[in-house]
Amino acid sequence: MVDHTAAHAPAPLGGKLVTPFTLLLAALSLAAGVVALIRFVFGLGAVTNLSDGYPWGIWIVYDVVIGSALACGGYAMALLVYIFNKGEYHPLVRPALLASLLGYTLAGVSVMMDMGRYWNSWHIFWPAYAQVNSVLFEVATCITLYIFVMWIEFSPVFLDKIGLGGVKKIVTKLMFLFIGLGVLLPSMHQSSLGTMLVLFGSQIDPLWQSGFMMPVEYLLTAILMGFAAVVFEATLVSVGFKRPMETCLLAKLAKFLWGLLLVYLVVRIGGLVMRGAIGHAFRFSLEAFWFWAEMISFIVPLTMLAKPASRGNPGKLFGAAVLLMLGGFLLRVNGFLIGFDKGEGWHYFPSLPELTITVGLIAFEILAYTVLVKILPVLPTLKPADKPC
Repeated sequence: MVDHTAAHAPAPLGGKLVTPFTLLLAALSLAAGVVALIRFVFGLGAVTNLSDGYPWGIWIVYDVVIGSALACGGYAMALLVYIFNKGEYHPLVRPALLASLLGYTLAGVSVMMDMGRYWNSWHIFWPAYAQVNSVLFEVATCITLYIFVMWIEFSPVFLDKIGLGGVKKIVTKLMFLFIGLGVLLPSMHQSSLGTMLVLFGSQIDPLWQSGFMMPVEYLLTAILMGFAAVVFEATLVSVGFKRPMETCLLAKLAKFLWGLLLVYLVVRIGGLVMRGAIGHAFRFSLEAFWFWAEMISFIVPLTMLAKPASRGNPGKLFGAAVLLMLGGFLLRVNGFLIGFDKGEGWHYFPSLPELTITVGLIAFEILAYTVLVKILPVLPTLKPADKPC
């Protein structure tokens, strides 16, 4: 057996931490922090366009429902490496895990932003207040536990650096438990995010109200978005830090991506036909337009990655990854906002402060990733550029 971990031992990237790019990211993060302070002092009404018709806005739909799915790279790679025993993909695990824990941590911050009585958030974890029949309770507890699990999984990367080598040995011995939880918890809450739409019943357009299949669709697309995010991040890291491309490894990953995408489209289209909702896709309506935008974002990558030769093309790989992330994005926006019948007289568009916080959180995630890969052993060591696949 080849020791893929030793062959690609991770190492700090090094380089300047203060650059024009990191200063810009820091400024955007600071702006978000100022708006967040205003929100926590003066309430949601001071900074958002939320209402009784739209109690959930961009902070939940993008930062949590979409953001957590985009942060499923660590989950997807854990499935591939530890469950399906594909050790050759191990060099992609640490970068994917870092992006995931940052994405999920900031999703947790977004929940606090959106929670009206945020000072009561501890009730979720106190047994006397537990609402065990609530989907939101399950989502909240699973996401919180998963954030802690990911930080524990990532801790061996920095424990030596802060002089806690003994703690690292203990964590390493118990790592199999945390890896198991790292697969179980996102499987639960990503499917439950779909279950939340089931509860809205007929308020959700038939194009997205698939009933008991909704959790399956959300789980499948979360894994798809996780794999796509790994390809996306690996490409940007290679270009941004002038590193050799991992084209051959990503091409092999695209084979799994293509197969899973085919399964998803069969489930999605088959579900529409079986419940008689396919006719809604051919109406002259806003919902039909966005449905086709969503479906095209899934169908085009299926054709792009159909041939093995295409999977070895970095441009096609990157393009397919971007479209898949867009498809998962649209599925969730369509279900939670566009396909949600809120009744007459209700309108919602994010306010500037809402957008500022969302952009700032994204900027902070990129900033933290950039700094951490420069000072911690996250990225695999450099090796000659891939030969043609």
